[in-house]
Amino acid sequence: MNNEDFDWVLASGRRAKGKRPEYFEDPALDRLYSVVFALAAEVSALRERQDTVERLLEKNGSLSREDVETFMPTREEGEERGLATKAYVSRIMRGFQQEVEAMEAEDPPIMEIVDRLSKS
Repeated sequence: MNNEDFDWVLASGRRAKGKRPEYFEDPALDRLYSVVFALAAEVSALRERQDTVERLLEKNGSLSREDVETFMPTREEGEERGLATKAYVSRIMRGFQQEVEAMEAEDPPIMEIVDRLSKS
């Protein structure tokens, strides 16, 4: 089946089997993060496609849709893309990473400090 025969709207409406995972008390947050990460994935794909277009234009001076669709990056180009994607994902996940690091910090919880100070 090629892309022209695939019904993307129908496929996007299909539900996975089983219960959807829940990570937050408010289900709206789960849905929000789901949308945000879907958009982040789309932006990542667009960034790769833009990189393809830029490389083909730089190399050939022109391009066709087929050139873009059949482009295969060299090992070096793939590594450059990998680093760019890693940096992009790191920027997106920065807030989460900082939160995890804060939870892992060895600082005692504030109430523990309050209790110790009140006993002094």
